[in-house]
Amino acid sequence: MTRVLVTGSAGFIGGYVIEELLERGYEVVGVDNESKYGHIVRSFDGHPSYRLIGGDARDSSLMTDALAGCEHLIAGAAMIGGISYFHTYAYDLLATNERILAATCDAAIRAHRDGTLQKVTYLSSSMVFESATAWPSAEGQELMIPPPRSSYGFQKLAVEYFARAARSQHALPYTIVRPFNCVGVGEGRALGDVEILSGNVKLAMSHVVPDLVQKVIKGQDPLHILGDGTQIRHYTYAGDLARGIVTAMESPAALNDDFNLSTAESTTVLALAEKIWHRIKGDDVPFRYVSDPPFEHDVQRRIPSVEKARRVLGFEATTTLDQMLDNVIPWIDQAIRSGAI
Repeated sequence: MTRVLVTGSAGFIGGYVIEELLERGYEVVGVDNESKYGHIVRSFDGHPSYRLIGGDARDSSLMTDALAGCEHLIAGAAMIGGISYFHTYAYDLLATNERILAATCDAAIRAHRDGTLQKVTYLSSSMVFESATAWPSAEGQELMIPPPRSSYGFQKLAVEYFARAARSQHALPYTIVRPFNCVGVGEGRALGDVEILSGNVKLAMSHVVPDLVQKVIKGQDPLHILGDGTQIRHYTYAGDLARGIVTAMESPAALNDDFNLSTAESTTVLALAEKIWHRIKGDDVPFRYVSDPPFEHDVQRRIPSVEKARRVLGFEATTTLDQMLDNVIPWIDQAIRSGAI
């Protein structure tokens, strides 16, 4: 049975990735220090093919031990959050994530040299295209445009430089995947979250879909949105992203290459907000909103090209936004009632 190490296994995307790996018959080892959410009970905790190592991915010795017998490494450990998170933890995002990445690569280089590890699959981000001025953003464009202005986007671009540098100097095989605007269940309140007032509702630092859903459920009227709502995003279901990540890990055609993983559907923030409003309040309640000043790094367009992933990997994100909301809204409603978020 092929063994895969997943760092950041207790994270939002990490949980979906582990479920996908177990469904495909892999033996999975997770590494996480549970610093973001604390201890969370997962459906796969008791699975006979899953083992969790509690520890910090910045520890190179721990990573070396964890990689023993592993043929693949999915490097997902990182500090990550919504746009307000980018600003609150601007330095920590850069410094902590660089330390995680260096320790991970050090251990991976040793494991590959010793003949066990076949490849590292790195989780980058759509934020590498933060400074794009033409769309859709295709793979390779990140090297032709100015670097991201946010420390988070800059660090995610550094992930890709680490991958290529480790390949160049140490022949460490890689695949880079860039998830776009992940949406799913299970994203609770992080331990380091600071509540921010949005209109008359206090929210922890999160992402646009759970934030908008919480505000509507809590009765905010008019609904407060950041900016004028014309920002374009590609909201992609976490289950689709996990399928794309594992497919990229497996595919020989993905070796030493990079891929955008995203739905092909563009949605403005305003259209998303109105859709959420009517799903919760019904069609009889007129949609009302006001615009709040946007954050500095609120990218106006994040539009990927998905052609390469379709052509090379045979991957397409098939879950619609309506299907995502059917899944996410009830979960958030229950989480609010239980005090989880």
